[in-house]
Amino acid sequence: MTPQPNPEAGAAVKAADRDHVFHSWSAQELIDPLAVAGAEGSYFWDYDGRRYLDFSSGLVYTNVGYQHPKIVAAIQEQAARMTTFAPAFAVEARSEAARLIAERTPGDLDKIFFTNGGADAVEHAIRMARLHTGRPKVLSAYRSYHGGTQQAVNLTGDPRRWASDSGTAGVVHFWAPYLYRSRFYAETEEQECARALEHLETTIAFEGPSTVAAIILETIPGTAGIMVPPPDYLAGVRELCDKYGIVFVLDEVMAGFGRTGEWFAADLFDVTPDLLTFAKGVNSGYVPLGGVAISGAIAETFGKRPYPGGLTYSGHPLACAAAVATIGVMAEEGVVENAARLGESVVGPELRALAERHPSVGEVRGVGMFWALELVRDRQTREPLVPYNAAGEANAPMAAFAAAAKKGGLWPFVNMNRTHVVPPCNISEAELKEGLAALDAALSVADEYTA
Repeated sequence: MTPQPNPEAGAAVKAADRDHVFHSWSAQELIDPLAVAGAEGSYFWDYDGRRYLDFSSGLVYTNVGYQHPKIVAAIQEQAARMTTFAPAFAVEARSEAARLIAERTPGDLDKIFFTNGGADAVEHAIRMARLHTGRPKVLSAYRSYHGGTQQAVNLTGDPRRWASDSGTAGVVHFWAPYLYRSRFYAETEEQECARALEHLETTIAFEGPSTVAAIILETIPGTAGIMVPPPDYLAGVRELCDKYGIVFVLDEVMAGFGRTGEWFAADLFDVTPDLLTFAKGVNSGYVPLGGVAISGAIAETFGKRPYPGGLTYSGHPLACAAAVATIGVMAEEGVVENAARLGESVVGPELRALAERHPSVGEVRGVGMFWALELVRDRQTREPLVPYNAAGEANAPMAAFAAAAKKGGLWPFVNMNRTHVVPPCNISEAELKEGLAALDAALSVADEYTA
């Protein structure tokens, strides 16, 4: 794992990228993507030989790190045996992946519909809910992210939705609990929970319960800020869904497969949805794969009635073989337990200690390998370090913080006024402490912008 500098090769990679690759969520002429030469475990490196500890897990999906040899071998073996096959057939890798996932999902979510990623998993979950109920509307939270496809981005509750929101997607947004910036004037977690549930039920009442097909929530919101909900909130949403005949969808694309120290974040709250979407950590992102875990009642809807949806690569053998290997690695190597243990004994305490030292840290929140630091200009007023959806000069404080982290060998996950601590779930304690020390140094730069 010793990076070998090769700047000429890096320049060629960068030039080809700039000439031909169209990057997502970006103004193409304003970006400067890093040319990556290699990756292994919790690290990656560039063509100049600089190595970075990845506290972003790619896009929060390399749950078992880069280039795990058992997963690489499984992909190679599957490619030698059967590289691809159409989704209408029973294929060993597909069947085994579905069985292993169903064993770990909560309740009776025993049928698995495979997709290519998280966004199309959300698309199909919503289609299933609408067909199952015969209703048109879907309720989704502000401060959420559900994907970049048309329905998924309209469900999303952050600015990435705005350019695609024509107001015709049948989506109604509501406020989920977030005590640090409460929309309900709550002073305690219990108040926040009760008032958020009252707000949701009022929204259902005024929209018309008979028009609402589904409520979709990230079990723990990811990109939006890792706001762990109050203990009784999701159970309360489950009760509202049961009361009004609404399908409850949990989006576990980011929070699933060990990220929270449980196989699924739903297990932290002892709640079972009707549909659960997954992707990312299911195979550590080695080959694109996502899916919907489906309850018995919804599966029965399509027992004799065709489900009007599918994908050419649904349950792709290479992706499913990677999932089988990933789940095996996680079980054999105690990856879920590692995330839980180090989250409780190292990450949580260390981040809270950082908050004591750095005036830029307004709040620390998270669980497992899923944490966020909310950065502020003023702890008393809670003014964010940068404005909502800041860009350009307005975003300079966060850009300076991120640059300092990278200079210190840490690759951060930064969104708006937050930095997230989301390393691989199998990271070692020594690697964690290395990254947290680099984070400590970078926060000194953020402190320069505080009041």
